[in-house]
Amino acid sequence: MNLYLQIPNMQFRGCTDSLYYLSLARFGIRILSSVGGFCLLFSLLQIYFERNLPSTSCRLPPAVSEKRCRAPDGSICSGRGTCDCGICLCEVKEPGKYYGPLCECHDWVCHTYDGQVCAGHGRCDCGVCQCDVGWSGEACQYPTTCDLTRKQSNEMCRNSQGVICSNAGTCQCGRCKCENSDNSGLIYGKYCECDDTECIDDETEEICGGHGKCYCGNCYCEAGWHGDKCEFQCDITPWEIKKRCTSPDGKICSNRGTCVCGECTCHDVDPTGDWGDIHGDTCECDERNCKSVYDRYSDDFCSGHGQCNCGRCDCKDGWTGRKCEHPRSCGLSIDESKKKCQGSASQPCSGRGKCECGQCTCFPPGDSRVYGKNCECDDRQCEDLEGKICGEHGTCSCGRCICEAGWFGKLCQHERKCNMTEEESKSQCESADGILCSGKGSCHCGKCICSPQEWYVSGEFCECDDRDCDKHDGLICTGNGICNCGNCECWEGWNGNACEIWLGSEYP
Repeated sequence: MNLYLQIPNMQFRGCTDSLYYLSLARFGIRILSSVGGFCLLFSLLQIYFERNLPSTSCRLPPAVSEKRCRAPDGSICSGRGTCDCGICLCEVKEPGKYYGPLCECHDWVCHTYDGQVCAGHGRCDCGVCQCDVGWSGEACQYPTTCDLTRKQSNEMCRNSQGVICSNAGTCQCGRCKCENSDNSGLIYGKYCECDDTECIDDETEEICGGHGKCYCGNCYCEAGWHGDKCEFQCDITPWEIKKRCTSPDGKICSNRGTCVCGECTCHDVDPTGDWGDIHGDTCECDERNCKSVYDRYSDDFCSGHGQCNCGRCDCKDGWTGRKCEHPRSCGLSIDESKKKCQGSASQPCSGRGKCECGQCTCFPPGDSRVYGKNCECDDRQCEDLEGKICGEHGTCSCGRCICEAGWFGKLCQHERKCNMTEEESKSQCESADGILCSGKGSCHCGKCICSPQEWYVSGEFCECDDRDCDKHDGLICTGNGICNCGNCECWEGWNGNACEIWLGSEYP
């Protein structure tokens, strides 16, 4: 007996237990889709056939089963599930889930407007916004009726420079409609400020050469590719690239350059011309550190009492100090003094202080968070953006958090034990648009843990994109701060939208 049940033109939304489909499929019954009212019927059918028909194996030939599971792009179950007797069993993941007969649908790819999926005026259905009454547009961002005057509408459409829709769109009832006559969608943003046509490779005519993703006119290349439009391929592994560009202090190009295919390109630090005072295989050398005054024309290296070697002064006999500015009254030779200050570290005073006669003076001066015989401890690494030490659930020991029992994470920010039900936890992880952790993380006891694969995602609800922070010299926050939900939080001594301005009288 081989029965075949098909209910066409209905979209599966109600029955979520794929066991119904699996059990019935093994009896030769194919249920393509359903609506909520049919769930009971399907469960009764399952019970009937389980009692009256054998269910030892699938009744479909493997080729037929695979054909039914093959998506238009040729992949099995859209690459998001497994095929069982001609039925796709979709993977359920956090955040979100895949659904549809071929697992082709997932709700976190709908268009957003002003940070909200479907602008908060519709629902996401298989990647397409279904707008509420009174709203239209791909992101449901346009009201069908407008009660604003033209002046009020235009004021709402001005970008930070006062330009209406960045001269790349028209203003409709206080919302910008970007010019995409070819329906490419490459011009977008609340004020049409993003133009992804700048990412199109002139030769291949592909976005980022087909080897990266474009975000607001900037290409973010896949591993192994580089260039403004990801047009150049690198023949070494990502691990080897990082290894070659890592400086002795563990930073990529010493935070003074950009890494391209395993080679550091050091920053041109003088805006008036090519100076070249930063050099070295990993930009570890900064000759500015040897000058008494930050002046490109000054030859006052090491106060005239020493030689500059990779940004550090090697003082002549009888002189000491970071820039050889102090007469020596020490019985140790320079090498003996450095050896005593270095200890087991890779640099004298661990690179966090100055060595004088075998003694380390840690800096910044007066900051008790940097300490140790060789300045080896830096407790600033235990602080979060709010200044809390180890999330107030642990103690800091020489720059590392020791968490209390029941807590985990680099900053002891996550509690292992959870007294919430799964529903309660998820309710606290939902962002304003109703999506769990903005579709970019997983929920643990009411708190979002952002996906580590997407380095740029942050925020309480994983709602922030650190790529939105200002860049300078190709680095987010110029490498002199950290990005906090679109704004640069500069380290001490640095200022500016991109932390590109040094406030001191001389460079650190």
